Amino acid sequence: MKKKTNNKTTAATVRGRRFRGNELKYLKQVLDSDLKTNSRRGMIGDLERKFAKRFGVQYAISSNSGTSTLHQALAAFGVGPGDEVIVPALTVVMCGYAIVQMHAKPVYADVDPRTFLIDPADIERKITPKTKAIMVVHLYGQVCDMERIMKIAKKHDLWVLEDCAECFLGTDSRGRLGGTIGDVGSFSFEGTKVITCGEGGILTTNNKELAVRMRKFGALGFKTLQASDAQEMSNPLAFQDPKYLRHDSFGYNYRIAQPLAAIALAQLERLDWFTKKRVYIARKYLGAMKGCSWLKPQYVPPGYTNTYWTFVVLFEGKEKIGVSWYEFRDMFLEFGGDKCRSVFALIYNEPSMINLNKTGRYFMDIDDKQGALHKKYLADPKCPVAESIQPKLMQFTTNQLSDRETAVQIAAFKKTIQYFDKKSSEHKK
Repeated sequence: MKKKTNNKTTAATVRGRRFRGNELKYLKQVLDSDLKTNSRRGMIGDLERKFAKRFGVQYAISSNSGTSTLHQALAAFGVGPGDEVIVPALTVVMCGYAIVQMHAKPVYADVDPRTFLIDPADIERKITPKTKAIMVVHLYGQVCDMERIMKIAKKHDLWVLEDCAECFLGTDSRGRLGGTIGDVGSFSFEGTKVITCGEGGILTTNNKELAVRMRKFGALGFKTLQASDAQEMSNPLAFQDPKYLRHDSFGYNYRIAQPLAAIALAQLERLDWFTKKRVYIARKYLGAMKGCSWLKPQYVPPGYTNTYWTFVVLFEGKEKIGVSWYEFRDMFLEFGGDKCRSVFALIYNEPSMINLNKTGRYFMDIDDKQGALHKKYLADPKCPVAESIQPKLMQFTTNQLSDRETAVQIAAFKKTIQYFDKKSSEHKK
């Protein structure tokens, strides 16, 4: 008698669900080189060249994180003390941190109630003579209204930085890729992003001067660095001359490591597959919630492409059927859903930013002076739309491994909606 086997596949039993391309092959090449492969000919150079080509830009500059890339871009813009940078209130706090790192002032813009993205009208309202740049954030896979934003930037002579950490291959109505419209695009390779190497990031630009500055600022200011060349030691003999002066710019060490670049390169080769998969799953969610009046998906304007890093809805169950955000979340999990997450708190509501503004300190437990410039600096943000919708937003995962996993997730989503619709209907009777 044959032993009965359990063929059921679960997420917990699957290994290597994201790394099924050339990751091991490229890692082996790096390790076989004893990490001696130089940046120009190695994985870093390959990653940058192929990323630039895929996004149709002249330059791509790799970095160790998507937070570092924001710092590099603002530094290249020349942002400094006394300057203001407009940023959406509804985004991760790291966007605010990057501005603070430049000793500049974050000025918070409200968001559009349908797209959940930065509101161009509020950007214009928040511009002052001190405004130096606009940081837009393409949240959840959706590109902001870059047509209006670029007109505003041109009118006021402002730099534009696009944070594309959650938006790979999203496009606007003119077919332009997020990260290629403003002066600089910033992408993240952190573990939850569309493509990942665990931690890392990359910048895109068509501006050669910005490319050089961003590269030097992220690689200790070596004078040999160029827009398309991360090579620090082009002439080893001269480099070891005691009279040789190596650094002509100030910079931090934000360089990506060759092994991480190898993984990111292999992931880049599958970028289209990853994004198509997320779009496919998002459409399943949209189908499952058809006819539901108390869940509103992120609005995608005509002609835009949302690549759905996550599937986000505005939850109006409390007002319309008397069901709380938490009740929906708990029932969704009970029906077999994998995750239902809130979105991040508004930047200015994070304790770190509140403490910085109140005390001028980076830390709550010591009397440091590092943030002294920011004491009483972050004034009244006035973002009522962001404050209203942030507690109501729900994120659902779009990175299921298989059709089977996707079916389980969508079934749980649909059952939860039906459960509360039925409960509400019975209550009305």
